[in-house]
Amino acid sequence: MKIFNPGLVHTPVTPFKRDHRIDFDSFGRLIEFHLKNGADAIAVPMPAGEDVSLTDEEQRRLLEFAIERINGRVPVIAHASDAGTSLAVARARHAEAAGAAAVVSHPPYFWHPKPEMILKHLEQIGSAIRIPFYICNPTVETAGTSLTTEITLQLIKRLDNYVGVVDSSLTWVYMIETISNARNLNPHFQVIPDSDFMVPAAAIGGSGAFSPLSGVAPKLVRRLYSLCANQRYTEARKPQEEIAALYHLVKNGRLKGAMRAMGRDCGQPRPPALPLEADEYEKLERELKTMPFLREEPSGW
Repeated sequence: MKIFNPGLVHTPVTPFKRDHRIDFDSFGRLIEFHLKNGADAIAVPMPAGEDVSLTDEEQRRLLEFAIERINGRVPVIAHASDAGTSLAVARARHAEAAGAAAVVSHPPYFWHPKPEMILKHLEQIGSAIRIPFYICNPTVETAGTSLTTEITLQLIKRLDNYVGVVDSSLTWVYMIETISNARNLNPHFQVIPDSDFMVPAAAIGGSGAFSPLSGVAPKLVRRLYSLCANQRYTEARKPQEEIAALYHLVKNGRLKGAMRAMGRDCGQPRPPALPLEADEYEKLERELKTMPFLREEPSGW
């Protein structure tokens, strides 16, 4: 299989209207914003895009819209996950048929299957498609189960198109162990951070990044990515610390609020996620204004 290196992957939010329907007009503007501001690839709908709040039909429409709008300017990576194996397989097949460049999938959501069940679930998804296949290693709190190095190695042996792990666990022992052992089986195997914390992953041999904060501070994200790609880790320390401060401010459901403060209103999150109250938003807006590095970032679309 031809080597696929996604680079800096932007993971857009999903804009919603007041009635919680997808706002495709805003999504189109958001895609253009990401393309204009440094996306090497775009992945939809990732957790930043509230994927678990979308119906199966909505996920498909969102992906099809993104592929059509991007029109080959950058690769589109489709997120195809579900607690049910057949459902996840169907989403992966649809993504390939729609023109996605690659698929990324989580282990089964929100329960604790045995390792052999996880292995079989992921193997069936990967074997159902021919395009590059990534597996996301989630935090146990959000998905209920995570990968092990043993599962990763077995899948490399079984799937020719399994090209990498997108890691959101931030478990460095797992990442180092996986890189060290997986590349004995596939020298091009990738470990990609599923976050804007790029320095630790890059320093141990990781590559690329999936960036939720690219919707708020794309210039800062690109600067950090470029420094890590060139192994300039001492210089990368300051932008990584700035990323950490921004992440701390917008985590726990405040990403859309931060985007609104930057002039890119994508509506409120879907229930059960709670919108920011007026006083919460005003506080967030004030705190963002105290961050000098955001003055360099684009305002509006």
